[in-house]
Amino acid sequence: MIRKFNDSLTYIGTDDYSEPKFESQYAIPDGMAYNSWLIKDTKTAIMDSCDRSTADAWRKNLQEALCGAKPDYFVLHHMEPDHSSQLAWLLGEYPSLKVVATERALQMIPNFFPGISLEGRTVAVKEGDVLELGKHSLRFFLAPMVHWPEVMMSYEQAEGTLFSADAFGKFGGLERCGFDSDEDNDWACEARRYYFNIVGKYGGPVQTLLKKLAGVRIERIFPLHGPVLKGDLSPYLKLYDTWSSYGVESEGVFVACASIHGNTLAAARKFASMLEEKGVKVAFNDLTADDQAEGVEDAFRYGTMVIAASSYDAGLFPPAAEFISHLQDKSWQKRRVGIIENGSWAPTAARVMKEKFSAMKDVTILEPIVTIRSAMKDSDIPAFEALRDAVLG
Repeated sequence: MIRKFNDSLTYIGTDDYSEPKFESQYAIPDGMAYNSWLIKDTKTAIMDSCDRSTADAWRKNLQEALCGAKPDYFVLHHMEPDHSSQLAWLLGEYPSLKVVATERALQMIPNFFPGISLEGRTVAVKEGDVLELGKHSLRFFLAPMVHWPEVMMSYEQAEGTLFSADAFGKFGGLERCGFDSDEDNDWACEARRYYFNIVGKYGGPVQTLLKKLAGVRIERIFPLHGPVLKGDLSPYLKLYDTWSSYGVESEGVFVACASIHGNTLAAARKFASMLEEKGVKVAFNDLTADDQAEGVEDAFRYGTMVIAASSYDAGLFPPAAEFISHLQDKSWQKRRVGIIENGSWAPTAARVMKEKFSAMKDVTILEPIVTIRSAMKDSDIPAFEALRDAVLG
């Protein structure tokens, strides 16, 4: 897609609808955008490239937008291959081109492109450095561990545009989901799933970045994935502040379950209905059938989670164990969790889950922990009611 933003700035990014998953693990039914821009001024700068799956389309976009001009700089905000894949081609195609990146990124380039020669063709930038292009200039902000150590952002000072690397990104191709925030009607949904599954572990570095940008006049945000954010940016900034500080975004309870034969699923649905009868908003995820990445998203979105899981091999049913491992990897914290276990002869799921949650930061395990034997019975209702009351309390 080529889209002229103004006289000096052109979008040359690409959408990919051929891959079922992003990073081989996250479902992308609406595809994925790989955003890239061209700034044409006294000096011409290419802002990032694309994933190799869309290389041909990106090269065509670039050459059409250049209209025969020779680019001076390739500004690389993030070294991941879905943004840097065309670096070697660019250096070969444009002999005078220089790569602008952090020192850490420049050190990483040979790891991705063995045998590449960068001698005399790099500009290493530090915090606050400015690259003059003419009427436009780029001021650089280092953003280590948002979500790789070499990441930087650039701020175009004349127009107040922040090129935000992976921050403020979301799943979905632009042609399907909208080029900018005026066209995208549901940014938060896929932005939340993207944030918590990809950036979520690094809340501290995101908080540092937000403080660094607090005094900067930002008119629009250009992320590496997802739409241009413009207009009133406060809702996006507020969400990122909430997400990165591990705050609670929405009122309600998240109920997750991992059931072998369906009895644990039935018990989880019964518990969810008991909450709904009290007027509680409930989000539900069957960890054996639904997208676990959406489960991670909801576990962070709400302040309380109740997880129901079967015992398995004297431990925990693997889909539940995998899910909890994802939460631990993403630094799930400052939450309450209720536990429902199922075991026909020797229940073990609760013990394993309690051990895992106890190791997490500021996670409160609600009492009582509920045990059912094979299938939920009327005699289990009082324990379910007690756990419901603990959740409501």
